[in-house]
Amino acid sequence: MERERIIVEALGKKFKIGFKKRQSVLARFVSVFSGREARKTIWALQNISFSAKQGEIIGIIGKNGSGKSTLLRCISKIYKQDTGIIKTNGKIVPIISLNVGMQPRLTMRDNINLCCSLFGLSKEEIKKRFQDIVKFSELQDFIDTKIYQFSEGMKQRSAFSIAISCNPEILLLDEVFEVGDERFKIKSAEKIKEFVKKRVSVLLVSHDLKMIEKYCNRVLWLDEGKTKQEGKTKEVISKYLKNKN
Repeated sequence: MERERIIVEALGKKFKIGFKKRQSVLARFVSVFSGREARKTIWALQNISFSAKQGEIIGIIGKNGSGKSTLLRCISKIYKQDTGIIKTNGKIVPIISLNVGMQPRLTMRDNINLCCSLFGLSKEEIKKRFQDIVKFSELQDFIDTKIYQFSEGMKQRSAFSIAISCNPEILLLDEVFEVGDERFKIKSAEKIKEFVKKRVSVLLVSHDLKMIEKYCNRVLWLDEGKTKQEGKTKEVISKYLKNKN
């Protein structure tokens, strides 16, 4: 029987943001020099519920600002939710941003050692997997180049190659296929399929609907922080495209 790797129930996440409101000249003067500004609460996620079983790839779609990245950050415990429950069973390896985790002033070699250790690999395990990580990234000529000198596509290759080598049981991918060449995207997607055979659960946030349709078992469509629809991939994408048009 397939285990549920991720269970999300009635999840809510809010943020307080500063905003400009109509004020008298005196009130604006006071707010500037007191450091106090008008703030309002916005709900980035409201009442989100879904689950992911072992070996499932779930696509998460929606326009910018719909809460997709916030959802992954809550599941990976970067953010603490304000309401609801998140349960996870298994080792989480997130690629939430190409700039999170990797240190720009360190070389690729140093970042492999750093990130793998943060994901729980021992020195011996890192040593055994080092060449495989470099080979998959196809960046053999840049091992001792600092990350800040990498293009976005090179950063993506590095981050993804490290992540897949860290024994994930839950893999969270946030728009990591939006940069880089098409051949590497296909190569990476095929690697994810190998993980699924090993019962890894994958949440994939992407604007690439063709990739979502080809590889995902189900799709969660978010709109303004709420679930617009969840269900079969082709059905949800079809309605999403009609809504966009």
